[in-house]
Amino acid sequence: MDEIVIRECTSIDELDHCVLLQREVFGLPDLEISPRRHLIVSRQAGGWTLGAFAGERVVGFVHHLTGVRNGNEVFGYSHMMAVDREYQNKGVGAQLKWSQRDRALEEGRDFIKWTWDPMQARNAHFNLNRLGVMVSSYAENFYGTDYVTSPGLHGAELPEIDSDRLFANWNIRSRRVQRLAERDNAPIETSPEAKIKIPSNWTNLMKEDPRRAKEQLLRTRGEFQENFDKGLICAGFERSDEPHYLLYRPDVVKE
Repeated sequence: MDEIVIRECTSIDELDHCVLLQREVFGLPDLEISPRRHLIVSRQAGGWTLGAFAGERVVGFVHHLTGVRNGNEVFGYSHMMAVDREYQNKGVGAQLKWSQRDRALEEGRDFIKWTWDPMQARNAHFNLNRLGVMVSSYAENFYGTDYVTSPGLHGAELPEIDSDRLFANWNIRSRRVQRLAERDNAPIETSPEAKIKIPSNWTNLMKEDPRRAKEQLLRTRGEFQENFDKGLICAGFERSDEPHYLLYRPDVVKE
């Protein structure tokens, strides 16, 4: 594999490649793709797009927005990340996220937020175990059902699948995240208070049995909401034939 260099995308051609990657990697319709103008305007508003370059070719990117919380605290919102299929599972995504953290730290930030599909086991492992994010909130149908465009999901006889999302809270100055950035393991030594099981292959389940997929989504949604209402925090993921989210009491999750 070519050496990957992470740097900001600034030219029209580089940003256009980020737009193309959205279509190729996510399979999104044009209505759902963030266009070049969005990437340009968000840069003028304090955001940026980091690209993963193999030579002159953009093979991945992460788009970072500027947000405000608690009245006046500026933080980062990671809108999307995509990696060319040829370069997936080769560490490019991790390079992009750690580079995003480095740049946010240089800007004086403490926190980055984003969302992911709670039913995607690979994303859960990456975000929770490799990056060290914490999760304490859940959004029902965050993007609307039109966001789900897999063949066969729409039609009078089939249920639509809501675009539920978990919110990743990445405290980029925490000791746990620092250890993970240094490629050091940072396990939570205490047993979890609760586990939430998800299907091992969500994409196939949606295609093959959308009714069952919707049942699983609604069960997962209910279990997350119940445990978050109890004050638990999701801070780990167990990879297995029956993958599970791991939830803990806040006092045992040491930052």
